[in-house]
Amino acid sequence: MIEYADDATPLDYDELKGLLPTHITTRGELDFLEMGNINQAIIWSENLKTADILNIDFICKLHQRMFSNVWKWAGKFRKSQKNIGIPYVQIEVELQTLCDDAQAWAEYKTYSSDEFAARFHHRLVFIHPFSNRNGRHARLMADLILEKLFAVKVFSWGGANLTDQNKTREEYIRALKLADEHDYSLLLKFVRS
Repeated sequence: MIEYADDATPLDYDELKGLLPTHITTRGELDFLEMGNINQAIIWSENLKTADILNIDFICKLHQRMFSNVWKWAGKFRKSQKNIGIPYVQIEVELQTLCDDAQAWAEYKTYSSDEFAARFHHRLVFIHPFSNRNGRHARLMADLILEKLFAVKVFSWGGANLTDQNKTREEYIRALKLADEHDYSLLLKFVRS
């Protein structure tokens, strides 16, 4: 049985049935397989010739690319309530609102590149569109925004593995919770630390 960190999103029975490799028994094995899939998605994203990434199709395609070798539900919106995130019936509307907002931010140069990407990341995590792996997905989306839209260096994300229980992950979660209250100061510091 796969164990989750206290602040991680647990999977329900139907979602767990979506695990493609049948030999997985530990969190370490799962993380290893997912990391291989994520690395393939990163290579794919580096070769993208478009900056048209602020849309629902791309958001889903990226999640699918990151996890399709591991999960049947990769790239598909969740259909259950979670310990975090908005009600699942509102996902598509809220994602469209986020994409529309982000396109307006870009058009009107509302935020610096870092604040744009950090705010997009936070809102994407807050919506929590997929059954799991939303944080990893939202971090890669933020990095792609920095690379493809602003041509600047990607975030360092605290310089540690944020999937492991550690002090850096605690700082990341604290920064996200503060951003839930519309204070992005800690998140903006964290992403470049």
